[in-house]
Amino acid sequence: MFQDLPRPFFVLAPMDDVTDTVFRRLIAACAPPDINFSEFVNVDGLMSPGRPHILTKLDRAESEPSLIAHIWGINPNNFRSVADQIASGELAAELGLGSNFAGVDLNMGCPAKDVVKTGACSALINNHELAQDIIQATQAGLAGRLPLSVKTRLGYNVIEPDWFDFLFAQDLAMLSVHLRTKKEMSLVNAHYDELIWIKQKRDMLSPDTLLVANGDIMSYSQGLQLASKYGIDGVMIGRGVFHDPYVFASESPWEKLDYLERTGLFIKHLNLYKQWSPEPDKAAGRLNKYAKIYINGFDGAKALREQIAEAKTIDDMLDRVRDFQARSIINV
Repeated sequence: MFQDLPRPFFVLAPMDDVTDTVFRRLIAACAPPDINFSEFVNVDGLMSPGRPHILTKLDRAESEPSLIAHIWGINPNNFRSVADQIASGELAAELGLGSNFAGVDLNMGCPAKDVVKTGACSALINNHELAQDIIQATQAGLAGRLPLSVKTRLGYNVIEPDWFDFLFAQDLAMLSVHLRTKKEMSLVNAHYDELIWIKQKRDMLSPDTLLVANGDIMSYSQGLQLASKYGIDGVMIGRGVFHDPYVFASESPWEKLDYLERTGLFIKHLNLYKQWSPEPDKAAGRLNKYAKIYINGFDGAKALREQIAEAKTIDDMLDRVRDFQARSIINV
């Protein structure tokens, strides 16, 4: 799939408990990215009795474009097994999907403490031996049937060029770099100038590996400028989508949308979730976080978000938003 992408291409970053199939469909309806990733999927969990629950993180609608499975864990054998299940189409069939995944991406960058203490994700920056075992096991499971990519950070406590020497020796189809270290979390500005030497290493060691930048990219135009300045192949946007659901549009209409249009997007999100989730009445807490994306930028937005936070069910949320719409129309 990577060969057919525009340059630069735009990617919706994988975000755990955020980029589920419903949210991806909402963003696609506003302005679709070129590549979508799944939520974080733990391979060790997939190979355990907890598999049915974790599988939902890989679910997608048939209307969605191809999806890259974003996986993490610590057991190389489980990476190999899951990669084979993905590449063969077995896992897609288990989910009832008519088409397969477009690729597999390894999470080697998540800085969350509870994840890092297991030795997974960004902890692998300090464990090249296990990182290589995981990459090789995943490649063996894929057996050339789907491309393999990695998402990582600049380093663990400090910027670590040796980590990139290692990664560019792994025959990856794509490398996405969050331009901060694990220690920095998201507490400092992204270090864009580090792309200069990273690209030089890529060009010298692995010229066929696509290079994608991530961190503090808040608009399509900013992404284009970044790609042009540093000569990278793609741009990945994460938190920027919280400020503008149309962030992948060349000309976003978001700032011009009124309260009816913004609350209407939230209603659409809630209704889509009701249709998708097997237990929608238990999802109110999960859906609260999305309110701050849509419910802002108009009079009464803060009070409405507070009302939504008190709701116990999706239907209760819908009633509160529709009541706000009705009262606002009357008061215009």
